[in-house]
Amino acid sequence: MSGFDKVVNSYEEAMAGLEDGMTIIAGGFGLCGIPENLIGEIKRKGTKELTVVSNNAGVDGFGLGVLLEDQQVKKMVSSYVGENKLFMEQLLDGRLEVELTPQGTLAEKMRAGGAGIPAFFTATGYGTDVGEGKEVREYGGRHYILEESIKGDFAIVKAWKADRYGNAIYRHTAMNFNPMAATAGKITVMEVEEIVEPGELDPSQIHTPGIYVDRLIQGTFEKRIEQRTVRTEGEG
Repeated sequence: MSGFDKVVNSYEEAMAGLEDGMTIIAGGFGLCGIPENLIGEIKRKGTKELTVVSNNAGVDGFGLGVLLEDQQVKKMVSSYVGENKLFMEQLLDGRLEVELTPQGTLAEKMRAGGAGIPAFFTATGYGTDVGEGKEVREYGGRHYILEESIKGDFAIVKAWKADRYGNAIYRHTAMNFNPMAATAGKITVMEVEEIVEPGELDPSQIHTPGIYVDRLIQGTFEKRIEQRTVRTEGEG
């Protein structure tokens, strides 16, 4: 990797420098648009005591769920956590700390962190457990709570296509949290389905500019379906 070229040739190189106790911001929503191979490298490295910021924790045996198997995650900052039995068990028996955050607030925490905004006021969560202990102000007759932004030591994201400079395009709903997460890491690592040469992508179609990307790697992806629902014979 030299100059503007962000491409690395191994997942070991992609996650070099990750240490115990760090904070990782992960893109993805459910199993859609998740950086599954980067997660796999974290599992292989055995890095522990991690704080992971992500909409959810994958499912048992896939996505971020694999990091729970060896208790590599100390704390999850998440919005939706209902698809993972191991997550529930570790939460209930005190092995896993969980900070539940409204989905829009979580997205804004990432965006604000990437924009250099330390905190912001939102009405979401006022008067609930989410707002407990947080500063409250009133604007226009409505109450708002102060939420701090989030930055990670690493951000791991998944895009569809990028050029070697890291300018990236996401595909449909796989965009989800990835653009915000990409801005909020001290080191942002992106894995993609295809890497092209600079100039091959239409600049007007770029979702994440390469200035936010530190390392880029091409991978292959399983693309599981989180909840498969099929029609039984005779229905409809």
